[in-house]
Amino acid sequence: MRITKKKLTIAIISDTHSHLDQRIIALIKTCDYAIHAGDVCGEAVLNSMQPKTGTLFAVAGNNDAYCHEGNTLPNEINLELPHGKISIEHGHRHGMSQPSHQSLRKKYADSRIIVYGHTHKQVVDKDALPWIINPGAAGLVRNHGGPSCLILDCNNDDWQIKMIRFENTEQI
Repeated sequence: MRITKKKLTIAIISDTHSHLDQRIIALIKTCDYAIHAGDVCGEAVLNSMQPKTGTLFAVAGNNDAYCHEGNTLPNEINLELPHGKISIEHGHRHGMSQPSHQSLRKKYADSRIIVYGHTHKQVVDKDALPWIINPGAAGLVRNHGGPSCLILDCNNDDWQIKMIRFENTEQI
């Protein structure tokens, strides 16, 4: 997929496991696009993601096949932006308990950012190129203190990542 807009914001979430926090839903509405890095576990989650353009990108996680019949989400997506490529996958194929950043960088060497989920732990690894980011869990399951997400601000060649974590207020 090619995106031509040079200044944009992208909400990045993962691991909702059938529940997306209302504060993150509100945040997504302020962004141009949205990414879900897998373990969606329900069409209602995707329907609640309404960025300004109405365009969202979602990949299948290791639990999505069990959550609903006929899962049609792709295993990976590559987004072409004017100043770099974003590659998205759930990450579990690069190590079940902790996906290997080295393996991800090798597979997506031509990307600027690699987005993965799976661990439910928020990560922004800018130690090498491409950057590797994980938004953490945007729902109630194993969210390590509260639902989290990332916001990517792209202004031409200047890309900034904001880490967001809300306090747990909802219960399972």
